[in-house]
Amino acid sequence: MLNISEFQKMNQLEKIAITKHGKTRMEERGILTDDVVNGINTGEIIKQYEDDKPLPSCLVLGKSCTGKMIHLVLSHDDDFIYLITAYYPDMQIWSEDFRKRKER
Repeated sequence: MLNISEFQKMNQLEKIAITKHGKTRMEERGILTDDVVNGINTGEIIKQYEDDKPLPSCLVLGKSCTGKMIHLVLSHDDDFIYLITAYYPDMQIWSEDFRKRKER
């Protein structure tokens, strides 16, 4: 099981590897690498994806540099944090505290 403190210990720009998908989504959504770093520093893991391959991943809820809530899908190995995607959660999809998806 992943732990937020592991991500926070590694949380430096040179230790964050952004996937091609993650880079594309960040550009589309106006999310900066500083927002990712701040999101990890202020974040908590709200969902674990233990069966993800090649590494288990998790959904982190944190705050961007401007204080806006942000979701980060992350994994890590001994050397890097891997940013899979990042987005600002939508109130129509997520609960008021952005921790759970609304039932449809």
